[in-house]
Amino acid sequence: MKRWTEKKIDNHEVVKQLAESLNVSEEISHLLINRNIKTFDEAKQFFRPQLEDLHDPFLMKDMDVAVKRVISAIENNEKIMVYGDYDVDGTTSVSLMSSYLKTLTDKVISYIPDRYAEGYGVSYQGIDTATEQNIDLIIALDCGIKAVDKVVYAKEKNIDFVICDHHRPGKNLPEAVAVLDPKRDDCHYPYDELCGCGVGFKLAQAIQKKLGLNVRKVYHYLDLVAIAIGSDIVPMTGENRILAYYGLKLVNARKRTGVTALLEQTKRKSFTITDLVFSVGPRINAAGRMRHGLEAVNLLCENNIEKATSFAEEINRHNSDRQETDKKITHEALQQIIDLKEENRFTNVVYHESWHKGVIGIVASRLIETYYKPTLVFTKSGDKLAASARSVTGFDVYNALEECSDLIEQFGGHKYAAGLTLDENNYEAFKNKFESVVKNSIDPDLLVPEIQYEFEIELKNITDKMNRILKQFAPFGPRNMKPTFYASYLKLDPYAKAVGKEGKHLKCKLIQGKVGIGAIGFGLGDILEKISKDDQLEAVFTIEENEWNNEINLQLNIKDIRVMTDS
Repeated sequence: MKRWTEKKIDNHEVVKQLAESLNVSEEISHLLINRNIKTFDEAKQFFRPQLEDLHDPFLMKDMDVAVKRVISAIENNEKIMVYGDYDVDGTTSVSLMSSYLKTLTDKVISYIPDRYAEGYGVSYQGIDTATEQNIDLIIALDCGIKAVDKVVYAKEKNIDFVICDHHRPGKNLPEAVAVLDPKRDDCHYPYDELCGCGVGFKLAQAIQKKLGLNVRKVYHYLDLVAIAIGSDIVPMTGENRILAYYGLKLVNARKRTGVTALLEQTKRKSFTITDLVFSVGPRINAAGRMRHGLEAVNLLCENNIEKATSFAEEINRHNSDRQETDKKITHEALQQIIDLKEENRFTNVVYHESWHKGVIGIVASRLIETYYKPTLVFTKSGDKLAASARSVTGFDVYNALEECSDLIEQFGGHKYAAGLTLDENNYEAFKNKFESVVKNSIDPDLLVPEIQYEFEIELKNITDKMNRILKQFAPFGPRNMKPTFYASYLKLDPYAKAVGKEGKHLKCKLIQGKVGIGAIGFGLGDILEKISKDDQLEAVFTIEENEWNNEINLQLNIKDIRVMTDS
């Protein structure tokens, strides 16, 4: 059962005024206002993203100091370690920064911590490696904002740090040479939703500018930024939208050898942000999950197509292994919830010492598909327990973990995704406290999956012209999701059928009056057992194109469908 919620607009006069100023329909105006776009200039920036609208990188706190230190390292022939997390955001960040710095100096090495031996973020082992290799400067990307003790340790070994992160800072900032993080309370950069790779890009942009070199050269790395933006699920607004828009063009132009080799593994011709999230991101992630994140960096930085293809094939094999592993663990975790009779709790918290640490985040997301509630999946990591946390829409799991911090050794992350470690002796106490915190703070409505739709639409108004405009709303992502619509008084055509493996999907035509449009409902195959041909139906759906036999037709992608009631 899902909640359907309309994104209501109280002042319809605003809709009318924007429609007139843009010379578009009120439906399109409504969609723009739902995305907080209320003026002609804002709409122009939205529909026509311009690289010139990117913010000056020097508006970011500490950027001038960071640039000065990096340029000094280059000029003095110092050795630089580019250090990043093992996920997509981290590995693309390292690939971008290493590739860029290598155009300025040959004293650059890339470093990704081992997920199992070192864990998340800056590690003592990584700093020791830097010491052994006579590194003078570490640039940490997509991590480091909480590495207070590690930065002190590095300073004792005469190694400087420049941190480029986008996670929430703790109470104290590391005493690095520079800390670039738009989420710093004292940072007034105009946009604070950059991913880690985005912050790294801003540093490269600033260095290029300070050196008086062609700033457009750094735009060549936007394919990596687009992959990170999509995979890290950051808002598709403002600066992220510009970066993703142009990065996606580079992805589809196959400008980077390593990216091209990876794309070939997916057998797709062109890519949207959604394709990157579900096809490319998991493959890059698989390297760090199953083997080592440095394999992904080696691929993304490789210029030889034969070597890149070999790397990509290996990463594809890792991804296949990852799929089998997370499927097995998900089954075990679901069974654990049933065995412990915890189906009716406010949280899912599960643990087994043998579960593969590399896939517990994916398993947490899978559990939410069955039991829609804040979820943590634990496994053994050395002498500690490590967990990945995932949340449901509208609930801040980071804040909930903060309330349990007396039982946690360390944690970090976002509103919807976090990681933590704790002592095994604290597991049961933590599990109970987390349940209590969530139970006492969550709105019960948030435990029911929500589908938000823009407004009700008649099928006769779904036209090729409307679809052409809707396509200009891309790239899609948080705060600019693909428009979802509601329609009522529908009927299924007599040829509706369940298709796919085990008949899981619904293939049909939705009919309203004299208008019928082909539709697909993934995971909705069982609806045919619940309705009759005479039932009046209502549905929520997105509009897409379906290509078949070289013909392109509009198709509705049904998100949910049900029999209308009198109420």
